[in-house]
Amino acid sequence: MDWPTLRRIALFAVALTISMACAATGKQTVCTITVNSADEKEAFRRQLPESKYRFVELVEAGRPDWLASACRAGVACDVLVISGHYDGGNEFFSDRLETQEFLPVDEMERVSCSDSCPGLFSRLKEVHLFGCNTLNPEAQSAASEEVVRSLVREGRSLKQAQQHWKSLNAVHGESSRDRMRLVFKDVPVIYGFSSVAPLGPIAASTLSAYFRKNGPREIGLGRPSSRLLAQFAPFALTVTQGMTDQDPHAAMRRDVCQFADDRLSDANKLDFVHELLQRRTGEARIYLDRIQRLATALQSPARRTPEVMQEFAQISGDAATRARFLEFARDADRPAVRARMVKVARHLGWLTIDEQWQELALMLGDLQARREVGIGDIDLACTLNQAHELDGVFSRRVPPGPGDDVAHAAVRACLGSSEARTRTLDGLTSTHEADVQIAQAYLRHRPITDVAELRQVAARIAAMSPSEAQVRALEALGRHYLSDRNILEMLVRLFSHTTSWSVQAAIAGILMRADQRSIASPELVRTLRENRLPAPPGEHMTDALIRRLQAP
Repeated sequence: MDWPTLRRIALFAVALTISMACAATGKQTVCTITVNSADEKEAFRRQLPESKYRFVELVEAGRPDWLASACRAGVACDVLVISGHYDGGNEFFSDRLETQEFLPVDEMERVSCSDSCPGLFSRLKEVHLFGCNTLNPEAQSAASEEVVRSLVREGRSLKQAQQHWKSLNAVHGESSRDRMRLVFKDVPVIYGFSSVAPLGPIAASTLSAYFRKNGPREIGLGRPSSRLLAQFAPFALTVTQGMTDQDPHAAMRRDVCQFADDRLSDANKLDFVHELLQRRTGEARIYLDRIQRLATALQSPARRTPEVMQEFAQISGDAATRARFLEFARDADRPAVRARMVKVARHLGWLTIDEQWQELALMLGDLQARREVGIGDIDLACTLNQAHELDGVFSRRVPPGPGDDVAHAAVRACLGSSEARTRTLDGLTSTHEADVQIAQAYLRHRPITDVAELRQVAARIAAMSPSEAQVRALEALGRHYLSDRNILEMLVRLFSHTTSWSVQAAIAGILMRADQRSIASPELVRTLRENRLPAPPGEHMTDALIRRLQAP
């Protein structure tokens, strides 16, 4: 028998022994999921007596399926403590580069919805979520006002449409709080933070202060502690409870579990998507992320079973639902949402590849006609045209007017217009910081590869007046790996002559990332030392650059 198999058997035996021992002695099991600092876990461990509480760390270092492993081992938790940075919707993670473990919320939903791990969550009396925004009530998948317009077109009154829109957002908005309530179904006490959480050491110190005043008597009772909430009052600690079958959001949980339950086949899930698409306008928009993930996954040949193909055929043949979905997509307020809905329509068999590109070109045309275009729109245009399939859609010269600013030009540049690219690069050296930001966004997708053009741009940046716009322009230049001696010497001269320490810091940042063989010399170190300007107290990029240049 190999070592991994022996290890799994041993872990199962340990977990089983712990569960039996806890049942026999009346101890409560405190499960911990530590993907960042262990400060909070250790604060609980120091204060909860071993005679009444037993600790089990669920994370196994180096093992990506540690949660599934805990389920197979039969771990049963009374209290759960999760410590990690939280990105607001997708996962708990660590800020330590050496730490590979993380906790996806999707995986927690799978475990909760599939009933594949009944012991892990079903006995829980309370959960402590130490991460930012873990119980933030703000909706993340809110339907925008295109829902109202679509309902009015379908014959609803404006008042009825607005009421339905508000109802959708209230019930299906999928806030972080709602997702945690969904995962921890029937759990009577869930603690978390509605905004920024304290760092691990501060949270541990606050916990210790609470335990010194109150002892451990309130832990694991299944009742909220007003004393614990008061101790964390400066940090927006809040409390809620898991959803029940009578909860107003119970229908939302049933819908989510149709996507997450691994007992359901791909065909079953696709059939549910079809049913969802046939509901009232707007609900498909609420679940767009989940529909897109499922539809994308089912493009894999390995998952294209006869049953799945049959479900796809039924969806693609549903002309009425197709028409309603595409009409809703074309009316979407945000171009990024519209592009995603077009992609979903393609995966569902409602658009050919040519029709997909036609829809995207129509969307980009509508975007170009807007009076205001933002950085997100530029990112979208460049990303959609990453393989240059849409080159030439807006190659024509645009006459002076609202569509001739740098932002509109950047969209056209993303779509292959050489005239618009020149216009966008001109924005990099504009006196308007907003234009520089637009050019920065464009260059993240379409960097300058021609050395002669890069020299011209660098010379124009060096000629700018000292300002925040010049700093931003330098930052954009610094995203290119610079090894050209002419450009580097130009930047060193600018360092010597500028009257702005912020400009000097930006130049030092560029030189830090440049080819060290092209710049390292005693003369450069001397230039940096002799010409650096007074700066606010503290360590600055120029200091780091000098140390690097002097390193053996």
